[in-house]
Amino acid sequence: MNILQGIPSPEISYIELGPFRIHFYALFILVGMALAIWIADRRLQNRGAKSGLALDISLWTIPFGIIGARIFHVLTHTDDYFYEGADLTDVFKIWEGGLAIYGGLMAGALGAYLGARQSGIKFWSFADAVAPGILLAQAIGRWGNYFNEELFGQPTTLPWGLDISPLNPAFPDGLPADVLFHPTFLYESIWSLAGVGVLLLLDRRFELRWGKMFGAYLIYYSIGRIWVENLRIDPSEILFGLRINVWSGILGIVAGIAIIYLSSRKHPEPEESPYRADAIESSSK
Repeated sequence: MNILQGIPSPEISYIELGPFRIHFYALFILVGMALAIWIADRRLQNRGAKSGLALDISLWTIPFGIIGARIFHVLTHTDDYFYEGADLTDVFKIWEGGLAIYGGLMAGALGAYLGARQSGIKFWSFADAVAPGILLAQAIGRWGNYFNEELFGQPTTLPWGLDISPLNPAFPDGLPADVLFHPTFLYESIWSLAGVGVLLLLDRRFELRWGKMFGAYLIYYSIGRIWVENLRIDPSEILFGLRINVWSGILGIVAGIAIIYLSSRKHPEPEESPYRADAIESSSK
């Protein structure tokens, strides 16, 4: 199948190396995380921080983020995990997919706060530094959904529609086997990748500090997520007629605007250092 006939789904979702099975989903997540840490570290160094602090903070951020992302996903897809005869161990099978970015952001923020305090870095300095990296990680991570053949969108006649096997449990009942679906993984990946450039340009133009960069990330990503979420057909909790992650996107936009507004009011001055004042004082003694 060529691109004029649709995007073919992959025939494999993992590789086996000896006794180990390595899922592509996990590989894309790990690569995205590594690049996000590298970007954050470079950006912190450019602001005067020593090398390696982003990695130190990520040792708190990543575990919190993964746990939060999984919990949020399970709670918003309860019918997939809690039913008569269900295998409750499926709740822990992250390699099969199912990490909700908004849950990861909320729990990851707590981990980042704790890690930043340990490292002497301002929480918002780290959040601003890592924001473009988060978008890059999301752009890469969405390809894990492609290899898992999950989270695709509504049927489409567009030439870049995604071919899904009718044997896939997520294939909607009653549709012909040759129907194509919106490749929502690709839409979100492209949107996130473009967002990396947008955020970096905004930062160069306006020097976004004190959380403003992270606020801009929340607004940008959430706008795209709302659009993509409305295309998806995977089961989701519905609240007041909207998918739960549409509401998450709306709250993300509101939170981003609030962060930028409150930061502008509280910190009109430029950020002179990413280090906390008490960390600077203790190091000078």
